[in-house]
Amino acid sequence: MSRPSLLVIGKYPDWDLGPMRAAYRTTELPGPGEIAGLEEALRRSVRAIAYRSQVSLGGAEMDLLPALGLVAKFGTGFEAVDVAAASARGVRVTNTPEVLTDDVADLAVAMLIAQARRMVPAARYLQAGRWATEGPVPLARGVSGGRVGIVGLGRIGREIANRLAAFKMEIHYHSRAPKPVPEGWRYHADPVLLAGAVDFMVVAIVGGPETEGYISAEVLEALGPEGILVNISRGTTIDEAAMIAALEDGRLGGAALDVFRGEPEIDPRFRELENVLALPHIGSATISTRKAMGALQRANIAAFHDSVALLSPVN
Repeated sequence: MSRPSLLVIGKYPDWDLGPMRAAYRTTELPGPGEIAGLEEALRRSVRAIAYRSQVSLGGAEMDLLPALGLVAKFGTGFEAVDVAAASARGVRVTNTPEVLTDDVADLAVAMLIAQARRMVPAARYLQAGRWATEGPVPLARGVSGGRVGIVGLGRIGREIANRLAAFKMEIHYHSRAPKPVPEGWRYHADPVLLAGAVDFMVVAIVGGPETEGYISAEVLEALGPEGILVNISRGTTIDEAAMIAALEDGRLGGAALDVFRGEPEIDPRFRELENVLALPHIGSATISTRKAMGALQRANIAAFHDSVALLSPVN
């Protein structure tokens, strides 16, 4: 029996490509724009896509693959795949949640502490030889015992809150509705009210059109000149122009950001702002987590071909 055809879109490491090549007849493309250039017979044979790209995969591309039944997305975010278009065509979509939760939550806490304690500027100060000639660095802010607001108390948001609770922090959160939480955690129905009640805010909501600009200029204003904003969700969830303006004129105290609009091409002003800790989207960037994400993606593809329940369906 011949191996099924699998369209592999995006850049994958060898530890993912090897198992896919062993199990399927792979056709590997850098992006969805190259689908149209494939031979018609090949396009008609493709029933599943392994997708690891932030370029939009929409109905037009799906229509080029008449037998398509599955788009297996690498990563927890799936906004690059038009899920509505997929559903309309009977195409299932999966992602790879949960396996990256701990790494992303760990990074969010690390970013908050690093920004509040000014760890990166302090390291640069030492490396430049200034400690010996100019004395100690200016005092920074403590985190333990502070008030933190989590925007989005899903899997990742909850793990962030759990970690920060261990730092004796007062936990506030905002989500669509109150959730079962430990006694003392405080729910806010509006993100502006949340921002006004806390010292630090961590954004952990999903990306996509529904959360576009969810952290608005009003939220940033409420967080204020002493507030620190951490974003490990998607760059689109924050009004980026308003955030940069607030950081530039001191209406927002600081930001620690792992995600940006239009990444990897980011607004160059982020590189100049001294009150910003900017990272290149490394939330899930550990070897163990990336291998687990690839394994889950392949498990979804195998389940589809075996006509059994998908492990992490989106639609």
